[in-house]
Amino acid sequence: MSGMHSLLPQPPATLLPADEPAATALAHATPGREAEVAAHFPTYSGAWAALARGAFDAGEPVAAYAYARTGYHRGLDQLRKAGWRGAGPVPWSHEPNQGFLRCLHLLALAADAIGESDEAARCAQFLRDCDPSAADALTG
Repeated sequence: MSGMHSLLPQPPATLLPADEPAATALAHATPGREAEVAAHFPTYSGAWAALARGAFDAGEPVAAYAYARTGYHRGLDQLRKAGWRGAGPVPWSHEPNQGFLRCLHLLALAADAIGESDEAARCAQFLRDCDPSAADALTG
């Protein structure tokens, strides 16, 4: 039965507010200085995503997991504050959403790397549920 669509109304997309000072600080941070941005802007998921990516790329999956989980939870807090109720799109095309979505992706990667396959699968599915284009963009 392909082509079937739900007749129930879908929740509206959630668009996180921009955090220009944090985004600017991260954009101007020299490599290895992302932790300073996260310390100064601890609610900014983009900084946590940068830390998680750096740790993952350095072969430190436990640190990547911790950074990604922190950014993920900070992002969930912001999504809820923006009206998200646990379902509905979180568009990749809206740049302020990208830090949260990157954290979610990196959490899946790090969970898989440390043997948490159920967590990895849940995070990967959650990313796809938020926005399939985010999953496509982040997984190549």
